[in-house]
Amino acid sequence: MSSETKNVFISHVHKDDEKLAVLKRFLKIKGMDIRDASITSDKPNNAKSPEYIKSAILTPQIKWASTMIVYISPETKDSDWVNWEIKKAHELGKTIVGVWEKGAHGCEVPAALDEYGNALVAWNADKIIGAINGDYEKFERQDGTPCQPRPIHRHPCG
Repeated sequence: MSSETKNVFISHVHKDDEKLAVLKRFLKIKGMDIRDASITSDKPNNAKSPEYIKSAILTPQIKWASTMIVYISPETKDSDWVNWEIKKAHELGKTIVGVWEKGAHGCEVPAALDEYGNALVAWNADKIIGAINGDYEKFERQDGTPCQPRPIHRHPCG
């Protein structure tokens, strides 16, 4: 695979900050370099107002990215911030890819990912890269087996 660079926003809980570097190295080995606009402890957000954080910090970062990756660990599903970021990415027309934490067991996906996600993949670099590129649009369990079929959300035409 030739080397390519993708602008992404990785939605996650801050407990998983260090694991994002592992994900990015994992993909780089397979030829995909990730430029990540998410807020981490390395790039902290010191603002206090949730509305300011959403409008002036997160929305521009999500807008800049072509794809949102949702890093799924046990605490992710309960994060109001993660669910808000997913909804915003959907609103902005971004590809939304859920990635199970390596070795994840007993995790549940955030409700917004279940509703708006384009793909949900196990810890497999080729599938993650395919999903980021829009070539892989399946929903998988943590072990890579297919999830139950999902209803397709239809929106009425204008």
